[in-house]
Amino acid sequence: MSQLVSVLIIVALVVIGFSFIFSIIPLGLWISALAAGVKISIITLVGMRLRRVIPARIVSPLIKATKAGLDINVNKLEGHYLAGGNVDRVVDALIAAQRADIPLEFERAAAIDLAGRDVLQAVQMSVNPKVIETPVVAAVAKDGIEVKAKAKVTVRANIDRLVGGAGEETIIARVGEGTVTSIGSSENHKKVLENPDSISKNVLGKGLDAGTAFEILSIDIADVDVGKNIGAMLQTDQAEADKQIAQAKAEERRAMAVAKEQEMKASVQEMRARVVEAEAEVPKAMAQALREGNLGVLDYQNLQNIVSDTKMRESIGKMAPEEGEEDENQ
Repeated sequence: MSQLVSVLIIVALVVIGFSFIFSIIPLGLWISALAAGVKISIITLVGMRLRRVIPARIVSPLIKATKAGLDINVNKLEGHYLAGGNVDRVVDALIAAQRADIPLEFERAAAIDLAGRDVLQAVQMSVNPKVIETPVVAAVAKDGIEVKAKAKVTVRANIDRLVGGAGEETIIARVGEGTVTSIGSSENHKKVLENPDSISKNVLGKGLDAGTAFEILSIDIADVDVGKNIGAMLQTDQAEADKQIAQAKAEERRAMAVAKEQEMKASVQEMRARVVEAEAEVPKAMAQALREGNLGVLDYQNLQNIVSDTKMRESIGKMAPEEGEEDENQ
């Protein structure tokens, strides 16, 4: 019984030992590499384990590259993996570039991948250009009519400028700016509608792909529509503003006239008050003159007669026009 237990313990230790060895030494992966003609030693695979590198992430792309006829060093693949790159995607991009006869070296592909760009997609875009559709761009021609245009830009990836080159947003912004400039320089909106290709020609001639990761192959105007009459709207707004200014100035003049009228009324009332005050002093002066003997009773009566005669003449003068009007009516 004790011998059976000892045998089971020994078998368990052997199994544990082999499991530990196979966990350290990827024997199956090594056999697959040898079968594919990839020369890689067991020590190299163990070193990958110790460096916390997953051997399958290196050996599988290496087998793929060897079968495709690429000469890639294991150390380069491992170094790219440790730098945080996608080894499998870089190898796929190199294979696609080789098949498409595009010159692409491992260092360039690794730099593109570490820069955050999809190097495989870039190679595919070099072979099969991509169409970028811009949003609707609204611009105003010289006659004041708004024109809305939408463009489709066919671009091809420029592998040499992928590192440090601007992306699709820059292409869209530059095409939009060129479209606005082209429409704005047109004499009227009818010319834009008759020749929409003039927009694409003007925009394409500006070299908009400079400093970008793409090469513009063509710019096609997909849709052109007429928008609002911006010129008429601006004139209407200007007329309304002028009207409000004129009304404000008229109100200011009216207020000044009212103030002037009030001032004149106040002056007239002040003059009347002075006249009344002066007239009130006349009886006093006459009484003073009578007391002092400077004015006689007969002189006073003659003065009163003159005043009465003057009032009678004023009454007759007021009635004469009314009688003349009655004669005319008759």
